[in-house]
Amino acid sequence: MRLPPAIIGHTEEVLREILRFTGPADGTLSRYFRDHPKLGSRERGVIAEAVYGLLRNKSIYTSFAESGNGPTMRRMTLLGLADAVGVESLGGLSDEETEWLTRVGEIDRSLMPALMRSNLPQWLFDKLVARDGEAAALQLADAMNQPAPLDLRVNSLKANREEVVATLAEAPILCEPTPYAPLGLRVIKKPALQNLPLFKSGAIEVQDEGSQLLAQIVGAKRGEMVVDFCAGAGGKTLALGATMRNTGRLYAFDVSDKRLAKLKPRMARSGLSNIHPVLIAHENDGKVKRLAGKIDRVLVDAPCSGLGTLRRNPDVKWRQTPEAIAEMNVKQIAILSSAARLVKSGGRLVYGTCSLLDEENEAIAAQFLASHEDFSLVPMKDVLAEQKIPLEMGDYLKLLPHQHQTDGFFAAVFVRK
Repeated sequence: MRLPPAIIGHTEEVLREILRFTGPADGTLSRYFRDHPKLGSRERGVIAEAVYGLLRNKSIYTSFAESGNGPTMRRMTLLGLADAVGVESLGGLSDEETEWLTRVGEIDRSLMPALMRSNLPQWLFDKLVARDGEAAALQLADAMNQPAPLDLRVNSLKANREEVVATLAEAPILCEPTPYAPLGLRVIKKPALQNLPLFKSGAIEVQDEGSQLLAQIVGAKRGEMVVDFCAGAGGKTLALGATMRNTGRLYAFDVSDKRLAKLKPRMARSGLSNIHPVLIAHENDGKVKRLAGKIDRVLVDAPCSGLGTLRRNPDVKWRQTPEAIAEMNVKQIAILSSAARLVKSGGRLVYGTCSLLDEENEAIAAQFLASHEDFSLVPMKDVLAEQKIPLEMGDYLKLLPHQHQTDGFFAAVFVRK
């Protein structure tokens, strides 16, 4: 079935705005769809897929677009749409455009220069090549350019994994258990979940397997005092609350009331009553200081470049800069040092990011240990063994899409002596 020619215009219009990189692509798309309520769900799906395909493959498409005739933005749009639905599904093409798209589609991309094939900005590609070598950097880049699967976490207060698999199969939605996270499920296709009774009742939450593992290595137990220091919309907070079996006290700190507001309906669905959302002004807020030395476990899922999430947010690689990351490093060590004050003697502190870069990960862990003699590193292999997670790691958790089929995650575990 051919798509109406108007789809090309809509895609081009929203793409023009997204490629200014003034804000996250998903926000721009949502706003555009709200402003154009007549677009059906299939049309919205196609536009989104074309936009994300283009963001993933921007280097290659920019090169292709230089070879045709007519406005560059239209050619970029056509490349995205052709990749999403195929040339034959597009209405409103000239013969010349059809011929050009067919010709471009036959080009062997594996013969292109490595930087272009990686679809990464030069600075990031150079950094990964310097660290891992060109072949490994390309392997990682290739995995980052695939769309992420849809992962779910089963809320153990309301269901077990087998029940959820059976109930989803009736929908019919097929899924399989995640290899590492004990409550994770990987959905085979990407169905709409919002209207499923399982979702409405809080028995399942959408959460990447890597994020589930980050919550698990905190090792929260019944009756403890736990802090999620950068809670955001609360995915890991909910996982921690369920691990604690809805006992003890779990504080969800964040500097954004917008993000904490998103946690409220999720809490209500989950059936958790041990979570206490707390809005803080900054990492040294008085509300933080009042809990100094009282907390069993603290999770710091630090603000970071987000470069580990490129499968979901491909625009991040084009929006992020080395300068912004250097500024972030200062923030990361400040937040980690502040969160450390909460930890009681013998308590656990977990530092995590969804970044691939050493300067946001190992370098911050090393800097923290150098300036905090009262903390020592707990080797990740010991933590994983304690949590019965079947992963081979050394001192740190390093999850990568091409090796573990998760987003890129890093974590370090410290204990207060």
